[in-house]
Amino acid sequence: MRRFLLLLPFLTAYSLTAATPVVVDVCVYGATPAGITAAIAAKQEGASVILIEPSRWVGGILGAGIKTKQDCPEPRAVGGLTQSKIFTFANFPSLLRRDFEQWLTDEKIDLIREHRIQSATKDGTKITSITLEHAPPDHEGIPIPQALPGSEEKTITATIFIDASYEGDLMAKSGVTYSTGREASSEFNEQPAGVGPPTNWTPIDPYLSPGDPTSGLVPLVDPDHGKPLGSGDDYTQAYNFRFYTTNDPANRAEFGVPTNYTRAQFELVGRFIEHLKKQHADDPKKLTERLRAIFPGWMNSGEYNYQRNSLITMAPLGLSRYYQDGDYAKKSEIWRAHRDYLAGLHHFMSTDPRVPETFRNQTAQLGLKRDTHPDTNGWPHQLYVRITRRMHAPYQLTHADVLNQTNEPDSVGLALYGVDTYPARRYVAKHPETGQIGVATEGNMFIGGAKGTGTPYPVPYRSITPKPEQCTNLLVPVCFSATHIAYASARMEPVFAVLGESAGVAAAQSVKESKPVQSIDIATLQKRLLQRGQVLEWKKSQ
Repeated sequence: MRRFLLLLPFLTAYSLTAATPVVVDVCVYGATPAGITAAIAAKQEGASVILIEPSRWVGGILGAGIKTKQDCPEPRAVGGLTQSKIFTFANFPSLLRRDFEQWLTDEKIDLIREHRIQSATKDGTKITSITLEHAPPDHEGIPIPQALPGSEEKTITATIFIDASYEGDLMAKSGVTYSTGREASSEFNEQPAGVGPPTNWTPIDPYLSPGDPTSGLVPLVDPDHGKPLGSGDDYTQAYNFRFYTTNDPANRAEFGVPTNYTRAQFELVGRFIEHLKKQHADDPKKLTERLRAIFPGWMNSGEYNYQRNSLITMAPLGLSRYYQDGDYAKKSEIWRAHRDYLAGLHHFMSTDPRVPETFRNQTAQLGLKRDTHPDTNGWPHQLYVRITRRMHAPYQLTHADVLNQTNEPDSVGLALYGVDTYPARRYVAKHPETGQIGVATEGNMFIGGAKGTGTPYPVPYRSITPKPEQCTNLLVPVCFSATHIAYASARMEPVFAVLGESAGVAAAQSVKESKPVQSIDIATLQKRLLQRGQVLEWKKSQ
């Protein structure tokens, strides 16, 4: 087996000149939990490894708000490094990042930070190297649109590459095809797929000049694209920050006011608040509850998350569709738009006279909890990117897999959550019975949800490998092959981490066998995964 040519110790930030060759067995892109388990597993299996992280922080969304066992209704279905290590880590974001950092140090994993993929070079179906550009995130953790001018590029040569990023950028730049958006329900015989019925319909006039459609729509409302139920489209479920707040001046970082803020941007919020005040005029407690659903949102295990049952909440709708297949400039723009929306909403709820005075004053005292993310002034360093690209692979997970209606033999881990999608859009909608014009959301589903699917189901190895005619030395444990519906079930961090470890073991095996990733011996792989404690099959007696 070829060994790492540079005998360098673990470094907080890997420092290499453009001319310095980096040649390894396995290159892992993305220090998400999946990337970390992939790198550690490959190293433990005897491969030389380099781990690349575009940001400065490790742990992905687990280091930015999500808890280790969150979205894990059946922990016994999770094995390997995820069970033995990640599940033992602290659950506060800064401590979780500390634990991931220490783990990487203990395993002597070489890490390059603040570099993202610029291009991939291929020889036929094989990636020979990738070129990285220096693009450190800004002071609030937001990716910058362009690499730093004049910065030197870095080239990584490897036998096997693993794309463990949330965006699948290495996969995309390697010429592997993928899907984005929502498939039609008829495409894969998935009853819940595609455009869904309106939810949270509210009798709010959506027009700039009330009653006048020719005046245009107020901000935060999309026109209805008019596609029938079950149709496919380019929308995908909402993203948001999982953030912590405090009113303690000693630990409070101000949300601030976006430079482009205007009250008019939040006119829909004002109209919604006026509606809520009328609806709950005799129930101040309920009114406060509904206002909190707008901002700061639903408190989930200490941090705030999206409130599904509110027309308006702490996350913008309709923006994620531009992020999922965008270039770096577009991704930076959409990430910043999420940040500015949250800060702008806080300012609106703190200052607009339509907000009840008591709630307005309480909201004004809230800021971001500085000690949660001290490097970024309280802002989470990771946007909760729930779904982006989904690879085209020899096997595609569908709703049938989620329902345990399939029986594939090449399992490399189990998925265990129900179909969980947040709204994809907020749009002009007629009341289904009266025909009255109002505003509604669409796309929210929680089928099985936290109770899971009833029976954890296998993720086949063939769903994390590209089609062999497209690429033969790439594994994709995060942006794996699945429909929008199936991915909405399998997309949870414990599953990603499990698949990351399996990808790392498969990568090392591919190097040892000198075979394409699609051609390695599956029985050998599964035997080794079981020896490492992975759970590949769910038995009712477990």
